[in-house]
Amino acid sequence: MTPEIITVIAVLALAVLLFIFEWVRVDVVGIIMMVILPLLGLVTPQEAISGLSSNAVVSIIAVIIIGAGLDKTGVMNTMARVILRFAGKSESRIMTLISGTVAVISGFMQNIGAAALFLPAAKRIGNQTGVPVGRLLMPMGFCAIIGGCLTLVGSSPLILLNDLMVVGGTKYESFGLFSVTPIGLLLIGAALVYFILFGRFILPTRSEEESSGPMSSVLTATYDNIGSLYELHVPAGWKNDASLRSLDLRPIYFCTLVALSRDNGQTQIFAPSPDEVIRPGDHLVMVGPEEFVEHMANDLGWAMQPELTTFAEAMSPNNAGILEGIVTPRSEFMGKTLAELRIRERFQVSPLAIFRGDKIFVSGLSDIVIEAGDALLLHGRWEVFHMIKGLPDLVFTEEVKGELLRTEKAKLALLWLAVSLALILGFHIQLSIALLTGALGMVLTRVLTIDEAYQSVDWMTVFLLGGLIPLGMAFENTGAAKYIADSIMATLGTPTPVVLLTVIGILTSFFTLVASNVGATVLLVPLSMNMALGAGVDPRVAALTVAVAASNTFVLPTHQVNALIMRPGGYRTIDYVRSGVGMTVIYMVVMIAALMLFY
Repeated sequence: MTPEIITVIAVLALAVLLFIFEWVRVDVVGIIMMVILPLLGLVTPQEAISGLSSNAVVSIIAVIIIGAGLDKTGVMNTMARVILRFAGKSESRIMTLISGTVAVISGFMQNIGAAALFLPAAKRIGNQTGVPVGRLLMPMGFCAIIGGCLTLVGSSPLILLNDLMVVGGTKYESFGLFSVTPIGLLLIGAALVYFILFGRFILPTRSEEESSGPMSSVLTATYDNIGSLYELHVPAGWKNDASLRSLDLRPIYFCTLVALSRDNGQTQIFAPSPDEVIRPGDHLVMVGPEEFVEHMANDLGWAMQPELTTFAEAMSPNNAGILEGIVTPRSEFMGKTLAELRIRERFQVSPLAIFRGDKIFVSGLSDIVIEAGDALLLHGRWEVFHMIKGLPDLVFTEEVKGELLRTEKAKLALLWLAVSLALILGFHIQLSIALLTGALGMVLTRVLTIDEAYQSVDWMTVFLLGGLIPLGMAFENTGAAKYIADSIMATLGTPTPVVLLTVIGILTSFFTLVASNVGATVLLVPLSMNMALGAGVDPRVAALTVAVAASNTFVLPTHQVNALIMRPGGYRTIDYVRSGVGMTVIYMVVMIAALMLFY
């Protein structure tokens, strides 16, 4: 063991400790690696920063921009609708459908690309259904990694496999495109079962500030009696064709009608005017305290729905919510009542309360004369609030969520995604260049502005991976990887096939956690094939074991997919340890069993 090997193992131990105890943020760990490795002479300065321009990191940046373009044009909204149509609001069905779809796509393109493309849709589905995003992204990420084992072009180790199967000048028979598919299918099935059975115990929930309700926790503390959203159905036999004004819902029940739907959902009216007539068959969305909404439904003979159905998407936190706006001294609102301003008809928002001084008014809002400094609590769609914030009348106390979608650019966004995939699959262009082509195309055709493209990139992920890549280089260049592999293989003697494949799998899994999976594959395939020849085991199976085990990287956020989902999912290193340990064991058991069964 040379001093360089001892040093690089010490640096690796430091990185693992920093990940586990979180003394600094994970991207800072990456920067520490970029600085400490060249200072110790383990890599050159050029190698230390080469990770930032590596194929993997550039691919991540490009595919995130492509995903942002698909999200900005509403494509991901459509995808979310399709998934919800089949999965409903069942957490296990949503998780299975998202994760299974991403896994299949990963079999034919790089797993990071599949995960990044589905990331916006998964977040939207989580917000719309109330399923914590942290309970969707980790299963999706793990299945994206495993999905690379479905075909021989799904991951870099499997792509390299046939070229590496040469021992003593003998070239062994190559594997076919779908030779590995039975193993991949069993691994994906095992992962889905694992998360369905144990997900509630091992997956973290969303942080408290990511509220799925119509109002933030800050506003809820101030307007705690405003209530929430409820959908009611006006039965066909309801004879009282009354206007909203004549029903006096706010003075009597402290409830506000914010939207109605009729003609089997074909017509949706947001912020209906006081003169709107309620008709049999209408679906109404009310904001109010639950007990008052129930009382109103009983008095008027309306049916209260257990959850939003007709308005499940339109009134979801992705698309609508409640904001507080402060009336500015230059506002045209001053000196006028809300009735005079016709705020519902003009702005498509529903007033819920007015806060003045230390008093909150929830009734008689139409007749209150507005003064500068008044706080108006309004319900509306995010796209409407985005338009209002450009006016000088109101200053919102919180950031307006959502965004104005460029749905007219959806076809262009899909076109550039198709161009990228065609370059990858049809012309075998390097992944980073193909994806950059799609990202650049979206900017040039104004699917995204260049500023929006920059803002969409998660730079924490970029610097985390940029720092881990030179650590993998140091591990291989100093001979540390070869030393550890040779030492372990030397102690095995003549093992049984199961023992040999298990050791090869464990060794590969360890190396791919701390070094590149390509480097581990290049090192271990010839080594394992030689060991297999000595033990009387088929060397092709030993080589395949290395290539498949190179995807067994779940315990730390060092894999690029794990790094990608870390911030959106609100994960910490301990979350990967808690979920990844069980997944690692299951992966190993299923992989060895499948190898023994099929090969």
